[in-house]
Amino acid sequence: MKTARWFFVLLIIVQACTQAPRQEQQPAETFLAGEKHLVLMSPTVNNLRTFLFLTREGIFPLPESYRVVGVFHESANYDFGESAAFIKEEGLDNVALLGIPARLTTGNLFAENEATPLFREIFEKSEGIMFFGGPDLPPATYGEPMSLLTVVNDPHRHYLELSLMFHFLGSTQNEAFVPYLDDKPDYRILGICLGMQTMNVATGGTMIQDIPFEVYGHTTVEATLEADPQTLHRNYFRNYSLDNQVSFYSAHQIRIEAGHLELINQGIGELPYVWSSHHQAVKETGKGLRISAWSIDGKIAEAIEHTSYPNVLGVQFHPEFRDLYRPESKITFSPEQNDPQSFIDLFPGEKGETFHRNFWKHIAEWFSAEAK
Repeated sequence: MKTARWFFVLLIIVQACTQAPRQEQQPAETFLAGEKHLVLMSPTVNNLRTFLFLTREGIFPLPESYRVVGVFHESANYDFGESAAFIKEEGLDNVALLGIPARLTTGNLFAENEATPLFREIFEKSEGIMFFGGPDLPPATYGEPMSLLTVVNDPHRHYLELSLMFHFLGSTQNEAFVPYLDDKPDYRILGICLGMQTMNVATGGTMIQDIPFEVYGHTTVEATLEADPQTLHRNYFRNYSLDNQVSFYSAHQIRIEAGHLELINQGIGELPYVWSSHHQAVKETGKGLRISAWSIDGKIAEAIEHTSYPNVLGVQFHPEFRDLYRPESKITFSPEQNDPQSFIDLFPGEKGETFHRNFWKHIAEWFSAEAK
């Protein structure tokens, strides 16, 4: 499905792809006056490709009036010069990158800090923000020691996203701070996988650091793979490294309670299959959050929403995964499998496909309402 060329007006921050000394980029220069803006956190090439796919294929029918700003920490464990080069190669003239150099540590995330003025401008000059998936959060950010099963490899990304989310939503870690959404309660926030976990920790929640061990008592890969498939939240066959074609993802059903997902799934089946790749999960919920979907056994939170701000949603699964919408993309779950099938083959219609397509239509409606 072709969409209008709303995505093609080039605005690149040259510092990201040259060797010239860094010129600090201010949001005022990035968020153009009179335009609608959607912020994408961690705008890696893969995340940009995903966003392009969803919008170009009409899966996420974002109004044509929106411009996109990708925000990242300049010390993150990713070369965002690759993203700048991708933007240039694709001729994406409606995408800008904004690198933030602020010094952030576990000691200043949940208070005003060097990034606070930039966070405020980002909030005031955008209509919504999306947080993508990624690696484990540092347990120090939620006041716990690090499990041997937790792997932290991008702390600066986490510090930026946690502090920004705190500024937007507030936290039990700093009750005196007035969250930005008090000024604009209808602002849109979508968190996917790590994004949902960031939402929870930023507001004062805690995390299960390893689902198989802490929830189900498994200490080996073999025991985990022998368990009920509904309890598998990523594909542990990948641990064997016997076949690089084996997917990192697993499929399982979710049980939906009242909220956004109920609206999305109304009338098309009660227990849709979703796509997961995570080993951590929400334990105690943060300030203002409630759980709105669970795993089948009721042990793993699959979605959270805010009780005061109506357009704040976090999902633990991956509705953005491109292969969910491609019937030609065949998925291998184990090294012995010789008949890979697509997600649409396995979970057509009300089993899963319709739910995922309706998810993005619902999110697009958030933005359409203000763009009229």
